[in-house]
Amino acid sequence: MLTTGNQLRAARGLVAMAQEALAAAAGVHVNTIRKMEAHAAGVITSPAHIVLKVQLALEAAGVEFLNHGRPGVRLQGGQSRHEGGESHDQA
Repeated sequence: MLTTGNQLRAARGLVAMAQEALAAAAGVHVNTIRKMEAHAAGVITSPAHIVLKVQLALEAAGVEFLNHGRPGVRLQGGQSRHEGGESHDQA
């Protein structure tokens, strides 16, 4: 589950997705993404349905959200999108 601004920023970084591209994919305004990321290590305070739209857009791009005691992200299947199919452990 997407919970913090830093987690959102890290998720975008894993799939090299710009804020504008994520906003378009999620159907939200780019300022929504910026405000969510501005929470940094704090909990995102956007409405749950907005957070879910952003999370689903990132999951569709290949991100897996982790919350085993603290928020984290990794690529689904442990593969880097930038390495031509080579497997890299992102955990």
